[in-house]
Amino acid sequence: MRQPNAVQFAEVHLSTDVTLHYAERGDRTGEAIIFLHAYVDSWFTFSQMLPLLSPEYHAFAPDQRGHGDSDKPQCCYAVDDYVADVGAFMEAVGIKEATLVCSSSAGLIAQRVALDDPHRVSRLVLIGSPTTLVNNEAVREAGKEMLAGLEDPISPEFVREFQASTTHHPVPEEFFSTLVSESLKVPARIWREYFEGVVLTVDDTSRFGEIEAPTLILWGEQDAFLEREEQERRAAAIPEARLKVYLDTGHVVHWERPEWVVRDLEAFMKDTPPT
Repeated sequence: MRQPNAVQFAEVHLSTDVTLHYAERGDRTGEAIIFLHAYVDSWFTFSQMLPLLSPEYHAFAPDQRGHGDSDKPQCCYAVDDYVADVGAFMEAVGIKEATLVCSSSAGLIAQRVALDDPHRVSRLVLIGSPTTLVNNEAVREAGKEMLAGLEDPISPEFVREFQASTTHHPVPEEFFSTLVSESLKVPARIWREYFEGVVLTVDDTSRFGEIEAPTLILWGEQDAFLEREEQERRAAAIPEARLKVYLDTGHVVHWERPEWVVRDLEAFMKDTPPT
């Protein structure tokens, strides 16, 4: 008998011609939540949160194309490819609409889904997510320096340094070591292609007023990459948005404060019932 509290794993082939590995937990008749991970992460980035989430919800956490244990095709790592995968994944697992919970760069993908396929998105939760990085010269230059000469096999020390740069407080070593192992599954070419096709190209800021889904923005005040002002501008621009600032917390809010994030996610879902 399937235990609703246990995290299960499966694979599904999408109409976009990729097979995605995903984690699943909770009541299959419950309201759906899809967790979308950031650049060079995997489903595991949410592994501290999933056991805390009420089993009344039906949670999915896929490894996006090129990441984790999902397919790593030779092409197609632009934002439109990831957006298409979200819709195809929902169709493949039989979900009409879901709350999208997104960390960091995945928010750029989720915002586009909310804009172009609003019928699929009942709510939007953005965790340490940029509004856009198109004009962020610091990120552009840091990325250029980071990716210059990056080749397979990628050094574990390089990945540890990269992931550690996103934290304000250390996270448990066992958890962090597995995060590093998951990032090492991403080939160097995909480090580049995702960075160029998503991180450096997406700017939907002029369309924020069109986002219909109730939106929760979670941001750590010690985020070394994102300014509070941009989070406040987005919260003001999206008609049904609220911003919550976590004190003494860095960029990867869900790593440092998983209990807080689950608490606020569930409260938000109860406050904003699906239409």
